[in-house]
Amino acid sequence: MGENANEVPQEEEEDQIVNPFQVTVKKGEKIDYDKLIDKFGCQRLDPSFVERVERVTSRPPHVFLRRGVFFAHRDFNEILDAYERGENFYLYTGRGPSSEALHLGHLVPFMFTKYLQDAFKVPLVIQLTDDEKCMWKNLSVEESQRLARENAKDIIACGFDVTRTFIFSDFDYVGGAFYKNMVKVAKCVTFNKVVGIFGFTPEDHIGKISFPPVQAVPSFPSSFPHLFSGKDDLRCLIPCAIDQDPYFRMTRDVAPRIGYQKPALIESSFFPALQGETGKMSASDPNSAIYVTDSAKDIKKKVNNHAFSGGQDSIEKHRELGANLEVDIPFKYLTFFLDDDDEVEHIRKEYGSGRMLTGEVKQKLIQVLTELVERHRKARAAVTEEMVDVFMAVRPLPNMFG
Repeated sequence: MGENANEVPQEEEEDQIVNPFQVTVKKGEKIDYDKLIDKFGCQRLDPSFVERVERVTSRPPHVFLRRGVFFAHRDFNEILDAYERGENFYLYTGRGPSSEALHLGHLVPFMFTKYLQDAFKVPLVIQLTDDEKCMWKNLSVEESQRLARENAKDIIACGFDVTRTFIFSDFDYVGGAFYKNMVKVAKCVTFNKVVGIFGFTPEDHIGKISFPPVQAVPSFPSSFPHLFSGKDDLRCLIPCAIDQDPYFRMTRDVAPRIGYQKPALIESSFFPALQGETGKMSASDPNSAIYVTDSAKDIKKKVNNHAFSGGQDSIEKHRELGANLEVDIPFKYLTFFLDDDDEVEHIRKEYGSGRMLTGEVKQKLIQVLTELVERHRKARAAVTEEMVDVFMAVRPLPNMFG
């Protein structure tokens, strides 16, 4: 069957469910990423990849790579092999616009994709699945389109190179060569297979069942004739969170049957909710996440009041036993966003031994997050409607490679 595209055993699903629409684990448990790797059939991104990326790009690896935030892959080694042979590739990632403001978990794949674009000097397509959110979130077509444009401003604020980046909304772009590829994919995927991969039920409307090809085909360069005409063999690398893997297992299973290269993936763990690592952040609970629209006061309040601590109940006990860093959210957030490896290691030792208190770690996190959100807010304020129009215009990219 290839790509482990079949239904997973029921007993595994009961432990944890991870797919593009649902991420849940048993109460009190964390997501078992080793089990996910086994279940999905992807590979662990070991330290040799980090060293290799540094060597081929001649720049320090991103903090998300160094710290194992991006921890799994499919064929990333083949992308690096091709790149070292002088062959180009392109990047593809996306965003489902279901809310006006992004939280930090939404920013993680874009921050990493920006690094990849800069490091490898390659083009990037960013899909805004406004059609998907219209079908899943019961939003009107018009509201989905409005949110897509607002989200595009946050994405542009991450600093992407306009001469190498095409952002598109499905409602605006689907048609022509893109639609032809969707039909080719759709003909190769049976109803039973799509139920097995995504868990659709007879109660789901047919829009949901027909959507997966829409997210599949940006993996194929021929879907973008204005960018990649005559480059049908160009490889695609997709940075994404691991809950998106089912879409691309399906895509990789189908690609050789319709004459295309399999896309490669590099996959991240979830940015945990403030309340703890039992899944990903919930847009329905504003206290579960730090948003890019939060004020310094909001950030301080959320971290102090809601960030789950691995510290002990009393100072005496904490000094004796130290913090449980496996469950401590303030420390976990610092491993994402505090770039200084020496400082992170210092906090790990001092906090883990009990010499540093939870309040001190939270204070450091508040500082780091406030600076990050303020930088983003300033960058977003500088994004004009005209800039959005340029990024979303169907146009050749003048500086695609090198």
